[in-house]
Amino acid sequence: MYSTPIMGSGEHAKRLRKESGKWLKSLRERAELTQNDVANAVGYEYYTMISQIESGKGRVAPDKYLSYAQALKVNPQWFMRNLLKFYDPFCYELLFGPPE
Repeated sequence: MYSTPIMGSGEHAKRLRKESGKWLKSLRERAELTQNDVANAVGYEYYTMISQIESGKGRVAPDKYLSYAQALKVNPQWFMRNLLKFYDPFCYELLFGPPE
């Protein structure tokens, strides 16, 4: 079965998860929020989930995309489009062309 790189365990998938985590952390810091602030706004019980996402060990669950964008005070469509670069680069490229 074939899956997108972010779902795999290869080095490329690990690099993309780490990059997505750095990007999400930068958005959180720009919004002047703590990991606990984001966890509460998104509906995670523990701030450690945000820590795992930002370190590249986890990812934002699809049912949390909208609340995550709202917590970070960014446009949800912009947020999802950029997150897609990391989470599903094949779909991103099909929809929008090669990333800049």
